[in-house]
Amino acid sequence: MSILIKRAIALTVIGVLLGIVVYNTFIEDDTSDPADEAIFVQPEGMDVDTDGVEVGDQAPNFKLDTLDGQTIELSDFKGKKVFINFWATWCAPCRAEMPHMQDIHEEYGDEVVILAVNATGQETSVDTVQEFVDELELTFPILMDDTSEVNVRYQALSLPTTYFVNTEGVVQIPRKVGPLSYDEMIDKIEELD
Repeated sequence: MSILIKRAIALTVIGVLLGIVVYNTFIEDDTSDPADEAIFVQPEGMDVDTDGVEVGDQAPNFKLDTLDGQTIELSDFKGKKVFINFWATWCAPCRAEMPHMQDIHEEYGDEVVILAVNATGQETSVDTVQEFVDELELTFPILMDDTSEVNVRYQALSLPTTYFVNTEGVVQIPRKVGPLSYDEMIDKIEELD
């Protein structure tokens, strides 16, 4: 084969490759389905409803062990106002709101139940959770979501996230993503039936 033919083939291959790179880099693919752009990662081996929890929905029941070894089920608190708070020890906004949760727990007692669902699967250890609870002197129930199933079901993708459940077991107020101040907590309690 002559040198000119070899150069022509090499230049053609380089041109084709360059064309593919330019096409993939700069040409927008209009055939993509927007639903394909989001990926939901579900913990392996779990059948979790991921439709989300909206205002007016019955709060999905769950059963979790507490940090002190008890088992708590959400349905046990029907007839009471419930804050379901999703949090982690490494979350600075969670740390900021926990003292306010403790104040509410002390002030309202059994009238308002705070269920603090720890994202245990994202913690370094259970001891870290215990140290956090001891340091802040928290006395409300700390639920351990080892598998992240409850966090996933409630779509607690950002921490802290709090759901507000009325005495009928229905999510009555839109969830709050981010820390709650003491005054916001009082407002939510007054708004709940």
